[in-house]
Amino acid sequence: MISPIQPQTGSLLISEPFMLDPNFKRSVVLLTELETLGSVGFVLNQKSEFLLSDLISDLKWADFPVFIGGPVEKDSLHFVHRCYDRLLSGAKIKDDLFWGGNFHDLKILIENNEIKHDEIKFFVGYSGWSSGQIDAEILDNAWMASNAYDTELVFVEDEENLWREAIIGLGPKYAHIANFPEDHRWN
Repeated sequence: MISPIQPQTGSLLISEPFMLDPNFKRSVVLLTELETLGSVGFVLNQKSEFLLSDLISDLKWADFPVFIGGPVEKDSLHFVHRCYDRLLSGAKIKDDLFWGGNFHDLKILIENNEIKHDEIKFFVGYSGWSSGQIDAEILDNAWMASNAYDTELVFVEDEENLWREAIIGLGPKYAHIANFPEDHRWN
């Protein structure tokens, strides 16, 4: 087993370097809910071609990028933020990190330019796991879990380097993995 760390709500799941599933290839997933019956998370580093203004017509100037949160319910919109002090809603994930909240109030804050790009991240769809599935995938070395990371990492828009930075953040024992080629045949 690569990762001895047990995931929890607020953990990052970092895909192993040669994962073939295109939904999770070189991905970093924020677990927003880890429950006995199942888990929910969002892929942090798969940017879509859409901006928030493309999806919400009355937010014409909202140039926030939208990320593909996962393969489940791609017609749903979700957000993770660290602006609870203004939004006053959302489920606490960890430290200063919240999932969802009052969308009407959020729209007002966005229209008034009171939310910055490094405070919120939008997703279409989400990633979901059934009971025990994440643990089984970790045992199969599909994921490495991180519970100790700077929440700034969640709001990084550089999807190319996010996976690499998350691996390096696991410590020196794992840092060499960040240099593995995407295709093991390139070694």
